[in-house]
Amino acid sequence: MFNLEAAANETFRYSATLQNGSGESRYYALNAKLPAGWFVTFRTMGSQVTSLLLEAGKSQEVSIEINASPYSKPGKFEIPVTATSAKDTLRLNLEAVLKGAYGIELTTPSGRLSEDVTEGSVEEIICTIKNTGTLPLENVELTAQTPPKWEVTFQPSKVERIDPAGSVDITATVRVPDKTIAGDYVSTFTARNQNTSANASFRIMVKTSLLSGWFGILVILLAVGLVYQLIRKYGRR
Repeated sequence: MFNLEAAANETFRYSATLQNGSGESRYYALNAKLPAGWFVTFRTMGSQVTSLLLEAGKSQEVSIEINASPYSKPGKFEIPVTATSAKDTLRLNLEAVLKGAYGIELTTPSGRLSEDVTEGSVEEIICTIKNTGTLPLENVELTAQTPPKWEVTFQPSKVERIDPAGSVDITATVRVPDKTIAGDYVSTFTARNQNTSANASFRIMVKTSLLSGWFGILVILLAVGLVYQLIRKYGRR
């Protein structure tokens, strides 16, 4: 029995030899009995195949590549492989030892990574941390990289544990400084522990507040009025 060990996000690669010991040419169909969600690829000379024609007494090297489901639990799996012709069936027993793997994703409940805010405001963004691996995630901390003078706080700022296939929602509170120029800004949130990390870049569109807009219009009107008065007063001289 051939034994290999790998993580769920890695490929198990086995090398085998298929030999036709009969006195005639035969077609062999290649197959493997796999756990649910797993898949197999057979290759000869770098090309993917599902069957082989072997002449009498000939042999052929076959590469067997097996990928586990990302949701499979760690453990030992026996995988029977067969090469079947019209007259015989050749069998090979493989063993795959699946190690645990860490995986993390940072997103939002809707998947949307953009937000419209007003300068000088405080906005809350709901973020979701997903465990996409097969091992629990422990002590996941949240941090942020923002434009100058912006502030981001997380509640909670640390998640003690997320089980495989589980998720946790956290709230990011974004404080946009007063007098921030209207436009597009990017803030990058990070979820990290000692084993893995994930980033999410948020596009934040800052808009000028209504009060600031009216104030700007008032300044313009005052300036126009002042110019008009100066023209009336001195324009006749």
